[in-house]
Amino acid sequence: MDMREGLIPAVLGTAVTTAGFVRKQNKKIDSMISNTVFGFGLAHIVLGAIDLYEHRD
Repeated sequence: MDMREGLIPAVLGTAVTTAGFVRKQNKKIDSMISNTVFGFGLAHIVLGAIDLYEHRD
């Protein structure tokens, strides 16, 4: 199975960003934790996209 480098971090980042966004909708949960999870997810998406771009052969 040939999987492009950077695909796993991008997919993982999408899942983590979605979880952070869902947590942000719940006002009972601390917003700092929700924002941190959301930010880590976005960072994974960006790093995965950079890997996908650099290894696009």
